[in-house]
Amino acid sequence: MTGWLLDQCPPEYRLHDVVRRHPLVLARFTRWHVAAGIDGHQRALGLVRDDLSGHVEPEAVDAAVVTLERELQRLRSLLPRVRAVENAIGGSRPRPKL
Repeated sequence: MTGWLLDQCPPEYRLHDVVRRHPLVLARFTRWHVAAGIDGHQRALGLVRDDLSGHVEPEAVDAAVVTLERELQRLRSLLPRVRAVENAIGGSRPRPKL
């Protein structure tokens, strides 16, 4: 489980003792990293055409858009799985009953 979480994060996370020793810390960091990736890719999709047009051929711009869309889809499908692992580790908090 921790190996899979580490695979979803930047390789530098493996250098930090607290991340390797505390699965809940790793799970939380992973969730934040994936959520930030989603946000970043959404922003990039809004910028990519204007930013790259005139600098690379139109086919490369189109390919960049497709690449961002695919990665955004991958990250969106990854987030619920990361949350499930985080909850299994003990990351969910009981909600008070009203």
